[in-house]
Amino acid sequence: MFATFQFQELIDRALQEDIGTGDLSTRILPEDLTGLAKLYAKQEGVIAGLSLVEQVFQRVDPRIQIHRLAKDGDIVKVGGVVLELVGSLSSILQGERTALNFLQHLSGIATATKRAVDLVAGLSVNIVDTRKTLPGWRMLQKYAVRVGGGQNHRFGLYDAVMLKDNHLAAVGGLTEAVERIKAQVGHMTKIEVECESFEQVKEAVSCSVDVIMLDNMSLDEMREAVQYIDHRVIVEASGGMKEERLRDVAETGVDLISIGALTNSVKALDFSLDLGEIKATTRANWERGI
Repeated sequence: MFATFQFQELIDRALQEDIGTGDLSTRILPEDLTGLAKLYAKQEGVIAGLSLVEQVFQRVDPRIQIHRLAKDGDIVKVGGVVLELVGSLSSILQGERTALNFLQHLSGIATATKRAVDLVAGLSVNIVDTRKTLPGWRMLQKYAVRVGGGQNHRFGLYDAVMLKDNHLAAVGGLTEAVERIKAQVGHMTKIEVECESFEQVKEAVSCSVDVIMLDNMSLDEMREAVQYIDHRVIVEASGGMKEERLRDVAETGVDLISIGALTNSVKALDFSLDLGEIKATTRANWERGI
């Protein structure tokens, strides 16, 4: 889970981006017009981001009453209501798009992650994300991956070492790169090396790294590498991890499969806000049940 206050600035920026100096469309509504709105799913999937939805509406109008009918991690069916709102219709409509943007994107990530996790069910492999995230959204997107049953890779350049092809080329090779980085970081820092060939895999094992990434390798190459490594090092498969390929990759024996598409190109899960059950009355009368 996460503390919603951490994202108050992001929520405020999103609302300012949408509402700006004021919503022109809701000027036709009387200020005291109050009613009920229901937020429901138009597709089946995994919910993620409801606390952000609540904060959006509370930021627009703290008087809006919110009733949750689901929680993050729940699988929602088509037509399933996840949230009910009671309050100023003008306020509800002003927060609608921003709230849906958060919910749809994060639920899309959670849904895609669960689909990937289900495809490798029964095998000793974990689905993980990458740093291919929207600027400012990384913690939220990685949260949604966890909601969908996946695990997080490193959060940034600061919490683990990953030596990729450009790093290796810049210093003259894999062994030199690993030796240099070991002289710079403490013993608690994990070191991962990206390998594109079996020769690099053997070199990485000899350098006693913590994780070896098999980058864009064929299934046969992965099997050969996994057999050689023989559980001495954590093995990650990466590159072009399409859904139709996940099960075959998992069966090679790798420990992790990293999928950038979970966050960088995921399709949003469709939700909508239904004002069809509006009780057209003033706030005072609504609260009195009139």
